[in-house]
Amino acid sequence: MTPLRYARAADAQDAVLQAQAGARFLGGGTNLVDLMRETIERPEALVDVSGLANGIEESRGGGVLIGAATRNTAVAAHPVVRKRYPVLARAILSGASAQIRNMATTGGNLLQRTRCAYFYDEEGSRCNKRHPGQGCDAREGFNRNHAILGASGACVAVHPSDMAVALAALDAVVLTRTSQGERQIAVADLHRLPGDRPDIETMLEPDELITAIALPPALPRSTYRKVRDRSSYAFALVSVAGAVQVESGRVRDVRLALGGVAHRPWRARRAEDILRGGAADRAAFAAAADAELAEACALRDNGFKIELARRTIIAVLEELTGERP
Repeated sequence: MTPLRYARAADAQDAVLQAQAGARFLGGGTNLVDLMRETIERPEALVDVSGLANGIEESRGGGVLIGAATRNTAVAAHPVVRKRYPVLARAILSGASAQIRNMATTGGNLLQRTRCAYFYDEEGSRCNKRHPGQGCDAREGFNRNHAILGASGACVAVHPSDMAVALAALDAVVLTRTSQGERQIAVADLHRLPGDRPDIETMLEPDELITAIALPPALPRSTYRKVRDRSSYAFALVSVAGAVQVESGRVRDVRLALGGVAHRPWRARRAEDILRGGAADRAAFAAAADAELAEACALRDNGFKIELARRTIIAVLEELTGERP
């Protein structure tokens, strides 16, 4: 047994004050506890924040505020989320199992770590995400599920969250608190690309607690499509979260994010720039997808992801704009 300290936070300020060197925040525990069992994570203390802000409320201007401790099931089932942000509800329901969604929190989902098999193989594999400078066995190993965008020589792992992809596409903002005060971080900017330090995964400080996620007013139509090896309880090979506003056959506004292709939820800004103001037709959708994937780099086993991502982007845009019968 590895000894550790446990404390339940009374509120966000108390949680931050208790967050000391070697401490980790504990939400639903669906990822952190697994990593502790595998000895990948070895926190000296756990600060339980599962009892903190867990409500969903409408904000001024037509947005929504989701408490960080809100369970994934509650978010997906909320009538405002289902009506205004179907992309988010669908993304959550496509992830994990019902039992895990009942436990997992919104903040914890955003901060879950990769499911790369080499990352989990503490005894038999080299992994720069576990031990910087050790090497990355995934690059020359079994890499069918790994990154085609934004990877580096140090790491080719992908971020596993479905919910985070939808939030990135929605221009959601993470609200946080530290001992120095509060700040806001766009979900699309929360996670770092690996570079030469893949062990540093987010922009958060060690004592920084996610307190809520703010959603801006939604675009009229949105959806989430996940392509995976089996129909349930599988991580995405490629996923696309999209939201579109079309007027008189032209794309007035669009937001796209990809999952299963990068170390973080991949906001497809090149594709958005090409689509915005242009015709809402298949030719434009294909051109946007090609531009977004122009710098994709395949490994030995995952080259199929490039064409799969292209087709999925086009299919989502056709669905949202009514171009597909």
